[in-house]
Amino acid sequence: MRQTRFHGRHEAQGRLCAHPTCEEPGEFRAPGAYGNSFDGPGQWRWFCLDHIREFNAGYDWFEGMSAEEILRAQSPSAGWQTETPAFRASGPVDGMPRWGEFDDPLDAISARAGGIKSRARREAEMAMDGRFSKEEAKALEVLGLGIEADRKRLRQRYSELVRRYHPDRNGGDRTHETRLRRVVEAYQMLRKSAAIA
Repeated sequence: MRQTRFHGRHEAQGRLCAHPTCEEPGEFRAPGAYGNSFDGPGQWRWFCLDHIREFNAGYDWFEGMSAEEILRAQSPSAGWQTETPAFRASGPVDGMPRWGEFDDPLDAISARAGGIKSRARREAEMAMDGRFSKEEAKALEVLGLGIEADRKRLRQRYSELVRRYHPDRNGGDRTHETRLRRVVEAYQMLRKSAAIA
């Protein structure tokens, strides 16, 4: 669909304005009967310039919202509470803070940066310790364990994480499969490691 210089105008390609009494070409789109969904793209209504202006003047984005919902939607920080996978409570097994644990987004970002620094420090300690290879150090991170981990703690942590992420424990939810696979791979590597007593 080619757009012309006039902002929002598309060549009509035989479409007429959706206004019941208008015979002008429908060159401007407006939301239709339903929006985008899993079933495909939404449906558009097409209007001429005069009727799209009329439609836009009467369109109320906040229709059906309470005053509190409108205020939240207009807030400059609206949407920051939406969790990305890295900050979600069911996020990666990395011991990092989650957005939901903070009221202020800057506090969350600061804590996340601090967690990254402490993870880098732990990885450096493990490398300097000399007992663990780089892969083993990463496997310990995946399991949320430090260099003091022994076989008993390794088995306990593995068991905890498998219970947390296995689909049978989550009502068949398979969204944690990648995380579960990483946990199993980390455990398989560490259980054979001579560095863990």
